[in-house]
Amino acid sequence: MNSCCEMTQAMCLAQVLVLLVVYSYGSTAISWSHDAYYVNDMQIRQHSFWNRSRLLTKANEENIIDHYAIISSNTVTESILLGGMATFDVYGVANLSNDKIIGSHICVINQRGADFSGHNAVIAGWMVNPPYFGDSRTHFFTQWTADGYNSTGCYDTACVGFVLVKNAPINPGAILDPTDGQLKITVKIFRNKEDGNWWLYFGRDNQNLTAVGYWPMSIFNNLQYNANYIQWGGHTESTLDSPSPPMGNGHWPKQNAASVRDVRYVDFNGQSYVIEPWPVGLRAYVSHKKCYDVGYFLNEMFYYGGPGGCTK
Repeated sequence: MNSCCEMTQAMCLAQVLVLLVVYSYGSTAISWSHDAYYVNDMQIRQHSFWNRSRLLTKANEENIIDHYAIISSNTVTESILLGGMATFDVYGVANLSNDKIIGSHICVINQRGADFSGHNAVIAGWMVNPPYFGDSRTHFFTQWTADGYNSTGCYDTACVGFVLVKNAPINPGAILDPTDGQLKITVKIFRNKEDGNWWLYFGRDNQNLTAVGYWPMSIFNNLQYNANYIQWGGHTESTLDSPSPPMGNGHWPKQNAASVRDVRYVDFNGQSYVIEPWPVGLRAYVSHKKCYDVGYFLNEMFYYGGPGGCTK
């Protein structure tokens, strides 16, 4: 999958984001002008890291189309972030064809330099990925790289990297069983101050999270000590000239669409905290607004998705 690390470069090219302070139910949240955040699709695509099933299909790489509808930390290369979390609605797609992928996840990144060799990332969430898993079921997954997937990284435990702990609440690659879109999972990733490793926690709600395992700091270079970007949202993948699949539950972002909730940063004690308004804030990125979109960020959540149907 290619898209969380490459995309961070495009943040420097984005138009100035118009943030609004919104008061709802007595709390302060941030939002943005929909027209202000849109970045040229080709600029995003050239610098995106959100999907990387290409790791498995290098020979066919030029025929693969990635799409995403995400929010990202409004940060720069020099920023220091130690983790993030979110609660994701989980969906399935019956009989998804073998040339398509859908999913939603959090991506914790340290991106340095203009080439992929400086892109480090850890990712976790859910996906339907017939090319990799060999079925059309929804799976929990993890992913990592230390060089933009040029020579390092993999899904789950397919290579040396992610370390599963004893009595983990779920194994990477495990099947999730969404029923009528009611299944939710909470994922937290943070750099632990005790050992310096990037820990992954999982739960069925945001109050009961348990350690799944960790990515050792030793497998990274730029991500050894901190991240500088964190991204949350949905993605799809398809082949050139084949209509892209629906994202989330296929609805445009509004009530009853797929959501990402409890969107927060996490410190090195594993404690979550609210993302402050501008200039920290968040930005939105959408690869193709004719097929997908992201709703406003309000009260630590946003909706995302769309019907798909893009062929380029």
